[in-house]
Amino acid sequence: MSGNGLAIFGEVLFDCFPGGEKVLGGAPFNVAWHLQAFGQSPCFISRIGADSAGDTILKAMQQWGMGCQTLQRDDQHPTGKVMITLEAGEPTYEIVADVAYDFIDAALVKEIHPTILYHGSLGLRNQSARAALEQLKKNRPQRIFMDVNLRDPWWKSEDVLGWVSDADWVKLNEVELALLHGSSADNLTAAIEFKRRHDLEGIVVTLGEKGALALFRDEAPIQITPERNLNLVDTVGAGDALTSVILLGLILDWPIAMTLERAQLFASAIVGQRGAVVTESAFYQTFLDAWQSPCS
Repeated sequence: MSGNGLAIFGEVLFDCFPGGEKVLGGAPFNVAWHLQAFGQSPCFISRIGADSAGDTILKAMQQWGMGCQTLQRDDQHPTGKVMITLEAGEPTYEIVADVAYDFIDAALVKEIHPTILYHGSLGLRNQSARAALEQLKKNRPQRIFMDVNLRDPWWKSEDVLGWVSDADWVKLNEVELALLHGSSADNLTAAIEFKRRHDLEGIVVTLGEKGALALFRDEAPIQITPERNLNLVDTVGAGDALTSVILLGLILDWPIAMTLERAQLFASAIVGQRGAVVTESAFYQTFLDAWQSPCS
C-alpha cells in the first residue's frame, strides 16, 4: 500500500428517510471521509452494488479525492441501506441485510498490507466479510483499531469480544461498555478493567454530552468534557468524527491528551452541521490550520 498504510474496513450505506431523502453514511465510510480531508488518503475497503446507489457512492468518493481501488462492486447484492420510519414521531431503523458490504471478498484484499487497520462490528455480521477481515489481520498490521457499533439484532457478545481481544485500540460508548463488560462499575473502573482484561494499548469511551474518557498504556486516565454547544443541529456521526481524529493522532504521534482534546473539538463542530460528514474542504482546513500552529 502507498501512503501511510491506513486501511478502513466496513460498511458504506444510505440512510433512507420516509420522505425519500437519502443520506450517505456508515461509520467506516464517515471515518474514511474525514481522514481524507485531513490529508491521510486512507484505503477504504468496502463493497457496493452494481446499481445507481453504488454509482452515487463511487462518484462522491472520486469528487472528494478518495481512492476507489479497494471499493468492490457486486452484481448480486444491492448497495447497503438503512430504512428509517417514524412511529409517534420517534425513528426506528431497519438495517437491511444481505447487501453488498456483507460480502466483501477476502480474495480481493490479500495484497493489502496496512500498518493501521480500522474496522467496526456492524460490517461483520456476515461470514464473507469476517473472512475478509481475517485475511487483513493475517497481513500483519502494526495496530488494529476496533470501533464497536452494537446494533440489534446484528451482534453477539462472544463475537464482539473476540474482535476486541484481537485489537490494540477500542472505541465504544458507555452503554456498549456496560453490555460487553457485564459490570455495574462506574465508567472509569469498567474501562480500566476492560482494558486490562483484553490487553489493550488504548481504549476510548464516549460519554454523550459528558464528553469522552481515554486510557492509553499506563498513563493516567484522561477525560474531556465539551463546552455546551449552542449550535446543535444533530448528533449523527459525532462518534465517527471523534474516531477519525483519534486515528489521526495515532498516525501523527500526538500525545493522547492533545489527541482527545482535538477529537472532542472536532466532534463538537460536526454536531453543528447537518449529517455525519461535510462536503466543504474549508471546514476541515480550519482544523488543520489550528493543529499546525505551534500554539495549538
